[in-house]
Amino acid sequence: AGSFQEAGVIQCAYNLNFPLHAVTASSAQCPAWSAFSVSSPAVVLETAEDRPEAVVVRLYEAHGSTVVAWLQTSLPVKEAMLCDLLERPASRGCLPLEQRGVRLSFTPFHVLSILLVLRQ
Repeated sequence: AGSFQEAGVIQCAYNLNFPLHAVTASSAQCPAWSAFSVSSPAVVLETAEDRPEAVVVRLYEAHGSTVVAWLQTSLPVKEAMLCDLLERPASRGCLPLEQRGVRLSFTPFHVLSILLVLRQ
């Protein structure tokens, strides 16, 4: 019901195309953990790719809106910067690391690639 944004069509499509698979594990309780979270349902974290001493995260705005979102991670990030689609750091692309994470601004259907340099 409602618009595709209100109906959660994008999340449902990801659930259909990339279903979670149950794996048998020990009965010990494990704390919940997530490497990344994004504050806006309009922004989709599409992929995170390992590189030596860094991770490249690619996100896009999926609702056709202008939005500010916060990217949070539990990884030990020492520096964040915008990069191009070939994963080369953009000039003046440094992003401040804040308490809430990295602040990202999106225009409709905009793709951002972020290089997260990790502490060793």
